[in-house]
Formats: sequence, C-alpha cells, structure tokens
Amino acid sequence: MPDFDVRFLTVAEVAAIMRVSKMTVYRLVHSGELPAVRVGRSFRVPEQAVDVYLRESYVDAG
Repeated sequence: MPDFDVRFLTVAEVAAIMRVSKMTVYRLVHSGELPAVRVGRSFRVPEQAVDVYLRESYVDAG
C-alpha cells in the first residue's frame, strides 16, 4: 500500500497562508488553478498544492 502523507487544508487556512480572502481561494479552486477535493459541501486543498501554486506564481520584482 502506498504511503500517502498528504495534509489537507481548509479554504480558510489556505486564505490565511496566502494572505488573501476566502473568495479568492474559491475562485482559484473553481478555475482549476488550485486543485482541491470536495468533502461534503466544503473543499480541502492539499498543502503541497498551495506550495506549488505559490512557487509557480512567484514574480521577480527586480
């Protein structure tokens, strides 16, 4: 059996990490830019997906 060590974050936790509103996180999830799993009526976002999204979105301001 594969060893899954995935930590899921709530939309509120993702918003706090990214310093954006929950609505912004919902937009990213619905647009497919941020992968998420639907659990009941709410979404859970893999912590690693947040790291990848932020790394790929990084802009060099120099």
